[in-house]
Amino acid sequence: MVNTPEELGAWLRLVLTPGVGPESARRLLAAFGEPQALFAQTETALCQVVNAKQAQALRIMPDGCVDLIQNTLDWLQTANGPGRCVITLGDADYPAPLLDIPDPPLMLYALGQTAQLATLRAEQALAMVGSRNPTPQGAENARAFAFGLAASGLTVVSGLALGVDGAAHEGALQGATKGQLATIAVVGTGLDRVYPRQHRELAHRIAQNGLILSEYPLGTPPLSPNFPRRNRLISGLSQATLVVEAAVQSGSLITAKQALEQGRDVLAIPGSIHSAQSKGCHALIKQGAKLVETVQDVLEELQLPTPDVQQALDLPAPPPEDEPSGHDPERALLRAMGHDPVGLDALQVRCGWPTAQLQAQLLELELMGQVGRLPGGLFQRMGSA
Repeated sequence: MVNTPEELGAWLRLVLTPGVGPESARRLLAAFGEPQALFAQTETALCQVVNAKQAQALRIMPDGCVDLIQNTLDWLQTANGPGRCVITLGDADYPAPLLDIPDPPLMLYALGQTAQLATLRAEQALAMVGSRNPTPQGAENARAFAFGLAASGLTVVSGLALGVDGAAHEGALQGATKGQLATIAVVGTGLDRVYPRQHRELAHRIAQNGLILSEYPLGTPPLSPNFPRRNRLISGLSQATLVVEAAVQSGSLITAKQALEQGRDVLAIPGSIHSAQSKGCHALIKQGAKLVETVQDVLEELQLPTPDVQQALDLPAPPPEDEPSGHDPERALLRAMGHDPVGLDALQVRCGWPTAQLQAQLLELELMGQVGRLPGGLFQRMGSA
């Protein structure tokens, strides 16, 4: 971890130098060691590793660097709340799984259970990603799978986005035991801000029972290019990536692609053939991703060495469904709905009920959490993962 203002200043100066990207920075570090030694070199020496323009830029303090150094020191020295630290490439506490990816970040900012950084292992973590606008069933699947995986001792890694990410973090926090690293949120902003704002309270809970990580300096706003880039860290920290629900043009598929490039496994939950939010998962399955329907499927694919834990996580089978009966209108309506999204007109044809009765029964099932309302006037039956 960064221990002195001089050390922090040298690292920030390297990261912020215009025209010197991560690849060039790693070459410089390999040649000269720590950034403080690098900045003591002559321009001629630097030109042996980088081009002349980059060497000239390295001789000048970047704009805003001095203020950023002070802001970062103030942030690190905050006495109250969860742990805070800045880790640099080569530190003993640097997460080992990220050393195996092609483009490990030069600096990592961490908030939360920072003492567990040094012991992070990919085989102890699973990434969960998916749509920012999931169906009700998709959100419930994310929460339920994360709950079961955390209860098995795994750390759930995601991106703190709306939708599937948030549901995955919530489920992991609920399923983890006391003292366990429940979840890791990898964000695309500086750690002095929470994005999206709706997840401010969730972020505080993650910091208490997990970790929030970022490679971006404090003050970094939510810039669009940062989010696809941070996805490589979500997959890189994990032994596998589970895609819960995703459209064909989805950022979640970027994470899945990066997982494959990193040699990690990709798993996907199938959905309705009529749902646009399932088509990305179906495309992944066609390309060889492991189809999973239960938490047990995930655990078996990951080959956890604890069959007793796997057995304890078996989810009970749903009760058998009887044929529709006038004496059990709730069961009759659920049976008529099936498991695909369906509109009111189609349901009325199947049930033969008056509109008012059908709407009242749907509302009751919705309040009970058994039916979800989708855009376009569609309804979908909810089930457990």
